[in-house]
Amino acid sequence: MTAFNLILPASEGFNPLELTGLGNALWTWIIFLLTLPFAWKIILGPVARALEDRDGRVSKAMESAEQASQDAEKARAEVEVKLGEAQAGAARLMAEAREQGEAREHEILDNARAEAEAMRERAQGEIETAKEQALAAIRDEVVDLSLAAAGQVLQRRVDSEDDRRMVSEMMGANQGGEGTSGGNGS
Repeated sequence: MTAFNLILPASEGFNPLELTGLGNALWTWIIFLLTLPFAWKIILGPVARALEDRDGRVSKAMESAEQASQDAEKARAEVEVKLGEAQAGAARLMAEAREQGEAREHEILDNARAEAEAMRERAQGEIETAKEQALAAIRDEVVDLSLAAAGQVLQRRVDSEDDRRMVSEMMGANQGGEGTSGGNGS
C-alpha cells in the first residue's frame, strides 16, 4: 500500500492524471516546486536585491542625515564662537572709540582754553592800548585847557608849538613825579 492509497478510499483508486481531487493538488505542488527556483531567480531575486538596495540607500540617507546634523551642530558652534568674537570686537571698537572721543574732547577743551587765554591776552593788550590812547587824548585835552587857562591869565594868545611842547613836558614831568610818589596824587 502506498501513501496515496491510505488517503483515498480503497474502492476508488488513485489516478494522478485526474485533475480533480488529490491529483490536482499533487500536480499543483509539483509545478510549484519545479518553478520555485526559476521564480526565485527571476522574480524574488530582483525584488530582494531592490529591497537590499533600498535598505542600503536608507542606511546611507540616515548616515548622511546624522553627518549633516553633526555638521550643522559644528557650524552652529562656529557661528556662536564667531558671534562672540564679533561682539567682543564690537565692544573693543566701542571702547577705542570712547577713548578717542574722550581724547578729542580733552584736546578740544585744551584748544578752547588756549584760545580763550589768547583772546584774553589780546583783549588786555587792546584795553591797555585803548587806555593809553585815552590817556594821551586826556593829556592833549589838558594841554589845550592849560594853554587856554594860561592865555586868559596872561591875557595873550598861548598856542604856539613851543608852548604846547613846554606844557607837555611839564605834564610828563608831573606824571613821572606822581609815579614815584606812590600814586596818591599829592
